[in-house]
Amino acid sequence: MSLLETIRTPRDLDGLTHDQLSQLADEIRAFLVRTVSATGGHLGPNLGVVELTIALHRVFDSPHDAIVWDTGHQTYVHKLLTGRQDFSRLRKRGGLSGYPDRAESVHDIVESSHASSSLSWADGISRAFQVTGQTDRHVVAVVGDGALTGGMTWEALNNISDDNNRRLVIVVNDNGRSYAPTIGGMARYLNEVRTKRTYRDMQKGSQQLFDRFGRPGRAIYRGTRGALHGFLARFVNNERMYSNLDIKYLGPVDGHDEAAVENALRQAKQYELPVLVHVITEKGRGYAPARADDADRFHAVGVIDPETGAPLAPASPQRDWADAFGADLLGLAQRDRRIVGMTAAMLRPVGLEPLAKRFPDRVIDVGIAEQHAVTSAAGLAFGGLHPVFAVYATFLNRALDQVLMDVALHRAGVTFVLHRAGITGPDGPSHHGMWDLAMLQIVPGMRLASPRDGATLAEELAEAVAVEDAPTVLRLPKGSVPVDIPALERLDDGVDVLARGTGADVLVVAIGVMAAQGLEVARLLDEQGIDVTVVDPRWAVPIAPSLIDLAARHRLVVTIEDGVRVGGVGTRLRQDMRAAGVDTALNEVGLPDAFLPHAERGELLAESGLTAAAIATDIAAQLAGTKQPAAKPARARAR
Repeated sequence: MSLLETIRTPRDLDGLTHDQLSQLADEIRAFLVRTVSATGGHLGPNLGVVELTIALHRVFDSPHDAIVWDTGHQTYVHKLLTGRQDFSRLRKRGGLSGYPDRAESVHDIVESSHASSSLSWADGISRAFQVTGQTDRHVVAVVGDGALTGGMTWEALNNISDDNNRRLVIVVNDNGRSYAPTIGGMARYLNEVRTKRTYRDMQKGSQQLFDRFGRPGRAIYRGTRGALHGFLARFVNNERMYSNLDIKYLGPVDGHDEAAVENALRQAKQYELPVLVHVITEKGRGYAPARADDADRFHAVGVIDPETGAPLAPASPQRDWADAFGADLLGLAQRDRRIVGMTAAMLRPVGLEPLAKRFPDRVIDVGIAEQHAVTSAAGLAFGGLHPVFAVYATFLNRALDQVLMDVALHRAGVTFVLHRAGITGPDGPSHHGMWDLAMLQIVPGMRLASPRDGATLAEELAEAVAVEDAPTVLRLPKGSVPVDIPALERLDDGVDVLARGTGADVLVVAIGVMAAQGLEVARLLDEQGIDVTVVDPRWAVPIAPSLIDLAARHRLVVTIEDGVRVGGVGTRLRQDMRAAGVDTALNEVGLPDAFLPHAERGELLAESGLTAAAIATDIAAQLAGTKQPAAKPARARAR
């Protein structure tokens, strides 16, 4: 039996010797490479935190001591040490989540995988422990250097330092990367720390240094008092700005020397006031293919060969949505110098790499700082540029106020391209991009498009960057671009008619990639003698006048969208129909207002009733009057 197999709770680590801990670290890395290669997942980040996680669980008593991870994709080792060692269905329905999950374990505190929130959580938890008299409990926040680019981190630090009589340890897991290399002033400062001779010397002698907690150790510890002031002041190049932060600083510590990390954490724990422990790690540690991947060190992988790191799944003959967007944007940027790209630490995943290579001065990476990005984009627009902010749909949720008050209120010409909109699958509830349609259509002046294929992506992107007096949005799903679906006709206001029945039974309004679903619904109903017209609005918001006219001429209107039904496009169409005096029954088909688990996209769509067969069955019942909302009687058709 391996050492790893004997670890069922963190307390099983307590009796292990230094040599055994080193063996355990090797076994964990081998386990991660073997299992994640078979399932896909976040490999590089977890290879980098093996010794750090072991040390955390040896020093602190989880769950009595609360450990908060920022972000949660680096918790595979934490799962292994807390009794979850079946990775066979990682990120699949019924298997382990790729992020912390309270339903899995009491050791998981925070489920969100949105970065820069851990210090705010830790601030709240530690205050609660203090107020309720739980003074024997510590709170540990593990925050990456990439997350330090987010504004919430600095807001939390301000509050933590204002009331710092709490048992709170902040571990900065500094690997120089978020997804890709971390950008910005903090990154430059931390890179200096990593490369200075003083750190290299400390790294070489870290075990001896921290094992001897005698006079030299005490001197170093005394020297950390108030040292966060210098740590932060050098980041902003302003000695005064953080002079009142009284959070103690330990480090830098070699994050792959378990004994050094453990001793630094014990010092922090014994201090019993807020302490920052600066730990330097290497993303992809111990796995040559990951270390050779300079782009993101195998941040997230599909199914790969564990020996070589090469993908095992055959490459799709179709383009990815991000690749298609990147090529289209580059073409537009070559013709229009006003266009600039923006990203929040995700240059490659959102397709901006081609633009960055061709025009490096026209791509801005703000780090994990979506709120800042949106307001900065408004400023770019004011200055005469047209910013295109490409971001995962789930992450734009964090910047709704800025979209409203900085972009829309000022009628700024900013284009938002939302990747992984709708159901994303294995990454679970925090990553499904299912709120954007409902959330963004409340923004005054917003124009929102949802391309159904590559051809409409190119068209709608060009139309979006031509708008200078309002925000525009394009939402792109996860995966490959489907085969183009040509329109039978384009109406005067831009609505595409994809199928037209000979009668006027049902109008199906299919949003974006749900167009294929709409056409399949029409085929199934045609077999029953039911006439269906299928349209793609292209620009889902605002509602095109032709949709109101078409709705008035049909017995039933059905909208299909892969966003939440509550406040979705169907709701907006219903309101506009009623305002125009059109009383045709309308059924909104979409996602429930619930946090959907991790599973394959097809599984979740089926469970939400978003299959062609389920939709067609409901429509037939609504036309027959046996299911609500019932369609108009056939004799009441408007001609």
